[in-house]
Amino acid sequence: MVLLESEQFLTELTRLFQECQSSGSVFITLKKFDGCTKPTPQKGSVEALEPAENKCLLRASDGKKISTVVTSKEVTKFQMAYSNLLRANMGGLKKRDKKNKSKKTKLGPEPAQ
Repeated sequence: MVLLESEQFLTELTRLFQECQSSGSVFITLKKFDGCTKPTPQKGSVEALEPAENKCLLRASDGKKISTVVTSKEVTKFQMAYSNLLRANMGGLKKRDKKNKSKKTKLGPEPAQ
């Protein structure tokens, strides 16, 4: 997995979308990142330290994995660029077929009045 800067990540993500446009998928995950690369031990005496700053980890994969870490200071700038990138590259989605579901279900003959 390659950890990139935010601008480089968006450039590589655009390239991934272009490569997978005709066939293939791009998987994107987003989660909170505390800065630790190794898990903390589960002993009762050791408590998890809170990070000084909130961060998000974004990963994208089509077989080759790329990732970036976005800090809370730059999240609005990154979010605007990321949403524009998604809007531009999600044009090839297929529309779902809507199934006609009738609300009336026949349980038996109607009672005579």
